[in-house]
Amino acid sequence: MDRADKKAAVASLNATFGEAGVVVVTRNLGLTVAKSTELRTKMRAEGASYKVTKNRLAKLAAVGTPYESIADLLTGPIALATSTDPVAAAKVAVNFAKDNEKLEIVGGAMGDTVLDAEGVKALASMPSLDELRAKIIGLVNAPATKVVQVIQAPAGQLARVFGAYATKEDA
Repeated sequence: MDRADKKAAVASLNATFGEAGVVVVTRNLGLTVAKSTELRTKMRAEGASYKVTKNRLAKLAAVGTPYESIADLLTGPIALATSTDPVAAAKVAVNFAKDNEKLEIVGGAMGDTVLDAEGVKALASMPSLDELRAKIIGLVNAPATKVVQVIQAPAGQLARVFGAYATKEDA
């Protein structure tokens, strides 16, 4: 990799760090190409990315971003999982690491907050942004449904009373 390629890689990583909601640092100890491709595919499906990078270039790219604090985690053969959704990359990485002992979660960061491996696992257990949006819509919609039911109840009772009088008079 020549100097121009390194500058381009640092600029690309810096842009990624600027947009990322979470960065998960993983260590892949003998992960096969097929498994690595499978992980990348799962990441892309969730709107995240997974990139093997050089430690020195990642440290340079993190300068001036909220993720400067992950520099201590960047040792050995690492890869970075990033996503704008604060949960997506962590969830995919943790779920993949459960099935593959060759992938180790080292830690990560969510903005200025540095997370250890347990923190990343806790983050992965949280609902995603889309799930939270669905819950909020459900909570907003529920009171409206209950109001309609309350409004309709007296009318239904009146209809039953009138129906009872009609059947009584017919008898």
